[in-house]
Amino acid sequence: MTQLSIGDPAPDFTLPGVDGRSHGLQDLRGEKGTVIVFICNHCPYVKAVIDRLVSEARALEEIGVATVAISSNDPEQYPEDSFDNMKTFAREHGFTFPYLYDGTQAVARAYDAVCTPDFFGFDADLGLQY
Repeated sequence: MTQLSIGDPAPDFTLPGVDGRSHGLQDLRGEKGTVIVFICNHCPYVKAVIDRLVSEARALEEIGVATVAISSNDPEQYPEDSFDNMKTFAREHGFTFPYLYDGTQAVARAYDAVCTPDFFGFDADLGLQY
């Protein structure tokens, strides 16, 4: 997959969430837009911004923009990023948005996510804006 360009549609996905449910992109999209951010629990850059991310996600939700976090890390290589630890991380930081696990890394590849945190901002029609 080549890198997404402005206006490209968001690659579709359905992934398990830390809430025990499966979540599809079409069900998660916000009325006015959607932010998809690739994160992981162990990354020092994620740790540095996580409280602000949670705060900004709440503010965006108030104006109709949904936030979705996805972890694509291999828990064998990074035990801190296991699904159970994702649940703890989300609870400890007060996530009000879905935190999903991309175990095959297929979604990360579809988005060309290369680091954490890696943000993708979509408009109401799921066209890439950022």
